Amino acid sequence: MGRLRCCLLVFLLPVVFCVDFREGSRQSSRSLSFFAKSSQLGQHHIARRSLGHKVNKRSTDQGGDTCNALQGYQSKLADNTHSYSFNDLSGSVSLAWVGDGTGVVLALTTFQVPLFMLRFGQSKLYRSENYGKSFQDVTELINNTFIKTEFGIAIGPENCGKVILTGDVTGNSGSRIFLSTNSGNSFNHVDLPFHPMVQIMYNPHEPKVLVVISNKHDLWLSENFGSDWRMIHSTVCLVKWGMDNTLFFTTNLNGSCFDRGMLVLRKTSDYGKTSKTIGEKIYSFGIGGRFLFASVMTRTVQQGNMRMIHVSVDQGDVWNIAQLPAVGHEQFYSILAANNDMVFMHVDDPGDTGYGTIYVSDNRGTVYSESLERHLYTTTGGETDFTNVTSLRGVFITSILAEDGSVQSVMSFDQGGEWVPIQKPLNSQCDSTAADKEKCSLHIHASYSTSMKVNVPMLPLSEPNAVGLILAHGSVGDAISVMTPDVYVSDDGGYSWQKALSGPHHYAILDSGGLLVAVEQSNEAISAIKFSTDEGQCWHVYNFTNDPIFFTGLASEPGARSMNVSIWGYRDSFLSQYWVSITIDFRELLTRDCQDDDYVQWLAHSDDISDPKDGCMLGYKEKFLRLRKDSVCWNGRDYTVNKQHTPCSCTLDDFLCDFGYYRAENSSECLEQPDLKGHVLEFCLYGKKEQLQTNGYRKIPGDKCEGGVQPVRKEIDLSRKCVSNLIDPELLKDSQPSSSAPIIATVIVILVISIAAGVLFVKKYVCGGRFLVHRYSVLQHNAEVNGIEGVDEPLDTNVAAPAKIEFHDDSDEDLLE
Repeated sequence: MGRLRCCLLVFLLPVVFCVDFREGSRQSSRSLSFFAKSSQLGQHHIARRSLGHKVNKRSTDQGGDTCNALQGYQSKLADNTHSYSFNDLSGSVSLAWVGDGTGVVLALTTFQVPLFMLRFGQSKLYRSENYGKSFQDVTELINNTFIKTEFGIAIGPENCGKVILTGDVTGNSGSRIFLSTNSGNSFNHVDLPFHPMVQIMYNPHEPKVLVVISNKHDLWLSENFGSDWRMIHSTVCLVKWGMDNTLFFTTNLNGSCFDRGMLVLRKTSDYGKTSKTIGEKIYSFGIGGRFLFASVMTRTVQQGNMRMIHVSVDQGDVWNIAQLPAVGHEQFYSILAANNDMVFMHVDDPGDTGYGTIYVSDNRGTVYSESLERHLYTTTGGETDFTNVTSLRGVFITSILAEDGSVQSVMSFDQGGEWVPIQKPLNSQCDSTAADKEKCSLHIHASYSTSMKVNVPMLPLSEPNAVGLILAHGSVGDAISVMTPDVYVSDDGGYSWQKALSGPHHYAILDSGGLLVAVEQSNEAISAIKFSTDEGQCWHVYNFTNDPIFFTGLASEPGARSMNVSIWGYRDSFLSQYWVSITIDFRELLTRDCQDDDYVQWLAHSDDISDPKDGCMLGYKEKFLRLRKDSVCWNGRDYTVNKQHTPCSCTLDDFLCDFGYYRAENSSECLEQPDLKGHVLEFCLYGKKEQLQTNGYRKIPGDKCEGGVQPVRKEIDLSRKCVSNLIDPELLKDSQPSSSAPIIATVIVILVISIAAGVLFVKKYVCGGRFLVHRYSVLQHNAEVNGIEGVDEPLDTNVAAPAKIEFHDDSDEDLLE
């Protein structure tokens, strides 16, 4: 009998909290400000140099072998291994952790059979109070109702204990939801007067307040955790929570979400009792850190319908145009990451090249500097390898498309200031892609590799409380290889690496980095798990069962603090197939709590902790207390990262090249772009014309250096008003006296004529015919604020679940027309 092809959707806390959006647009800038791209190599480029970092064991005995530090683990783990078999034939199972440290896990299994135009299905709900060691069938709590698979289990923010399940009730005019306030111990059901189109969203600051869009595009809100609902607006296409209980949503006065580019962006701060228009001609919008982004349609005589990105830092009251290079209508922009300090923006190169340029913003999200050229970002599927390493500040990994067509990995350790190849691991040999077998680099497999069907079961993994640790699949050569990758580990934030495991694996970080676990990817049934107590230098093998299972997923509580890990899979017999969960508790393996002498000081971004000039990054040093490699002890759930900050003197490396400047190769000096020499640098900011006087440098957002080199930079108010955006709040008041209509019409005519003249001037005398065109399609909520991801597709909006949940389905892409 053929094996059952099962799909395990394991829901975990997202580890990459970055805003990633990609938007299709055809637009040009009406601002008279400009950014002319240098014809030379970008401001920040790939420096072909060795980083010089070495693996430091951080052991009590530097010459010792950490593999000997752990003895007699087989019997200890055998006594703490728990197996549970699910007595149903469901094709998928979804997991959700309810609160941190509570031990409560909900498992929802679903079985669906499509029949002609109908769909028949069954759901079962299981609950565990001991991290998945045992489950209780609690399906009766939801009256055996079929739960919509695409909505999964909606867990409330923090440890509020709130759970929402959305049921599918055939034949009703509305849906039924099941609500729990005690971590799924009991549920109450409420019949909704509508059918949700997306998953119900919690207010991240007030979990009892819920909002959802219906399948008729009406926006519904509840202030008492779903007991009562009221419609607050009709024809809503996309909705997102902002800061201070503010709700942002787009709507269309024509009653349709199909006419994108003619949407109206509104916000409400009183849960829909009143709302205010903050933008018109909107195509899409998104939130990242403290930045609110909007894509706005405009029309020019030369280019026709175009789109522009606008940025606001005050929740839409004032907008500014992002000052970025001119691009063609077939190109796009993509926000790769955004936090409270800055934005990483990808700008697609002309033509179907599959690459573009990364730019980094100032602290206002408006002025951008070039960071990396030939950045890989496919136009077909929208794959990019851009990864934020959360275990060390300022560290990012991504891929470039080289001149010869090969894909190569690069890293930045200073928030996009410089990108370098990844140092070759000392215990690895260069593969066949290397021209020089002695000189090659490590290349990380991420989203692009998975899209190319390379056997990469997991993307790079890091955790904020596991300082310096990175686990990733990779290959060693001159470029990414299509051969089967291996698992590599870095313990210093990516400066040095070592090969940890041969072949593809699923992996997880436990106990704040004190324990790593991995399961080999295999088409055959498996019975072993690997684990390491020394950050991946030495691995032990434990056989967790005598009856192998077909492995489908590795699950552990989000946050990397737990000591429990669950191996999910199924057993395939002649008569049946059924889900199996095997949970291993490693707590008894680490028999003692870590003491002060188990930790040692470690200076980030440094080779030598005693060197007073070493370790400065983004203006300050960070010293950490980190666990010794050979200390087999338990960090514990209450473990907090111990770090000390020391400010550094400013150097040119603490500055980005300013508006109109670029950085030459292998140099910290910023040079003026040749095509801007002699031009007065002016740009529009907050409705006022500003003149920039600069020596070519501006401080990296978030850099905290003191004294030292301080390049002169001034923004002079020219006391002249300017139109810096197409979302002028004064023109968007919800109601205006009819007597003002002629005046407004006259003002608009004058404004349009002025802007057209300005555009022609910029085109002819400044930009050489290049216009700003902005494109991005996947808009995502600020995950740090509300843990919710939105897709920029109002016709089929997939709003992902709250924090503690990760989806493995494909997001919609706004492809080029």
